[in-house]
Formats: sequence, C-alpha cells, structure tokens
Amino acid sequence: MANFARSVTSPKKFINGHDLLSNLNEHIKDYGDNAYVICDEFILERAKKEAGDSITSAGNKATFEKFNYECTKEEIERNRELARKAGANIIVGIGGGKTLDTAKATAYYEKLPVVIFPTIASTDAPCTALAVIYKKDGSFDEYLFLPSNPDVVLADTGILASAPSRFFAAGIGDALATYFEARACYASNGDNLVLMKPSTTGLGIARLCYEALLANAAHAKRAVDQKVYTRAVEETIEATIYLSGVGAESGGLAAAHAIHNGMTAVPSLHKAQHGEKVTFGLLAQLVLENAPTEELETVIKLVKDVGLPLTLEDLGCTEFIESEWRQVAEAACAQGDTMGNMPFPVTPDDVYNAIVAANAIAKSYK
Repeated sequence: MANFARSVTSPKKFINGHDLLSNLNEHIKDYGDNAYVICDEFILERAKKEAGDSITSAGNKATFEKFNYECTKEEIERNRELARKAGANIIVGIGGGKTLDTAKATAYYEKLPVVIFPTIASTDAPCTALAVIYKKDGSFDEYLFLPSNPDVVLADTGILASAPSRFFAAGIGDALATYFEARACYASNGDNLVLMKPSTTGLGIARLCYEALLANAAHAKRAVDQKVYTRAVEETIEATIYLSGVGAESGGLAAAHAIHNGMTAVPSLHKAQHGEKVTFGLLAQLVLENAPTEELETVIKLVKDVGLPLTLEDLGCTEFIESEWRQVAEAACAQGDTMGNMPFPVTPDDVYNAIVAANAIAKSYK
C-alpha cells in the first residue's frame, strides 16, 4: 500500500564542537555505563586514551575494538558477539562511514542505543537511519533500513578539520545536492529515504543546508586546508552532516544521486569520492531541469571555490566512452532508484544528453 504520510526523521541529538572525544562520557552517560566502542585503526590509540579516560574516570566501563575495514554481515556478527561478551549496554562508533554503519547495525541487532562519532566529514551518513552492508570483496550487498536514527551524533570540529581536506570538500559536494534533490522530490510528491512523503520541514532544512554552504563553505575549506577550525568550519560541518542528512532523509533524493549510482560502474571513476560524483550528478540534474543560468553559475562557482572536481576529466575519466556512459544513464533510470522522484519523466537518453551537456558546460567554466 502506498504511504502518503509525510515525515521528519533525525538523530535525537546532534552536538557540534571541539574536544568532544576527551569528554565522551558526558555525551553517552545518559544512555549507558558500559560502552562497546568500534573504532577505526588510525584513531584507536587516541580514542582509548582520551575517550577511555573520560569514561573510566567517571566510574563507567569501556571496551575498544578495532574495525576490520569492511561493513559486512560477518563483521557485524563479530562485533555483536564481542559487545555481548563485554556486557555492553551502549554501542559507540568512532571512524569513517563503514565503521559507523557497523556500529549502527550492531546496536540495532543488540537492541542497544548507539552514539556516532564521525572522523571525516565526507558524507551526511552519520545522521541517517541506514547502514550500507558490503560483501567481503567490497561489492555492495544490501541496505539495512533501521527503525530509528542514532541517539547521539558527535561532530568534533578539531578531528574533522584535521582529516585530509579532500574529504571535507567531498562532504560539501554531497550536501550541495541536498536542496536541489529535495526540491525536485517535493515537487513530484515522491518518496523520501524512509519511503514516506517529503515534508515541508525536510525541504526547509535542505534549503538551509544550501544557504549555509553558500555563506561558509569556501572560507571553511581554506581553514581546513590549513588543518584549523573556525566558525565557518563549524557551520559547514553542521550543514554537511546534520542539515544534509536530515534534509535528504526527510526531503528525498532525485537525479543527482541516481546519476551517482550509475557512475559507480565506471572503472576510471573508482578513485573518486561519493560526494565528488554527486556534485557532477547535480550539474547533470540542473541541465535536466533546464535550471536558470544564475542558479547553475552559483553552484559551479561554489564547486570551484572549494576545489571539487568539475568535469568528468577532473573526476578521473580520461577517455569518454559512449557505450559506458549510456550504461550509466540506463542504471540511473533503474526501477526503484531516485530518478523517479524527478517532477517529470526522465529517459536514459535524457540522462545521457544531460551528462554530455553538463560536462561541456563545466568545461566552459574552467
């Protein structure tokens, strides 16, 4: 049965600031006193020291476990078992997207609260009620739709600003598409990411995300290039992690992400970040919509200001093979993908033409 309810879904708490790692207990103590922490290898020792001290000095318990590189069913099972063995009553994930998804899935199956602590601001995944499960060989397995969003998301500006600035820029690219996709989905009364109808709040948050990026992203990227954080960095992180996450989940996705999904099949683009490909998907979406020149130019200016790839060549596509891109266009229009949220019918030919035109337009702004 079709679901005509409109939704707003969001983490219970989103906290943005610095020194959050060394004050971790403060933010988890209301949810549990025996934490099982799944942690990326590069930050494991620091987390044990800073977060571990914060938890144990308050008389609570913590067990730290290194994440094994891929969010697979096996890795989730392994962590479930270790969390039970530790007697944990709260799960914490500290790291990149796959680590955080493993923590979300572990907490879901063990019926425990989960606290999410991203170490890179490259996507809006930390706030969503979704985990992407992969097979052992790294290929996509399935989406795990969760009944609720994380209990707490902690965005530590110091840690996020010290990650490679390419990740920070990729997060801006992913967030840049949020408003345009939510706008299209709202106009078509399509489905948002929890398979309900987009809400006015979702669209409003997506719009605020875009405005916050226009006001702050260029200055924030300069600061992060120098590994420092400023108020602009804080505002940008709030946009890329929270406003984009809630805006996309409640407002819905459209052509930009569908084209991104098609682009994952192009071997020469495998090294491109999710947000970098979404940025190009957005340019193609704006061409599909025949968006006003002023809007397209505003987006292109921001893409250039934060140093995101603009053309297919910038993304790593050294040779344009028509048959390959016809496949991308075909995949972008797959049944059940978010292209169906566009407010007009879109064919694979339309998508192919938009990709070629968007690339030509992007080149003219180089």
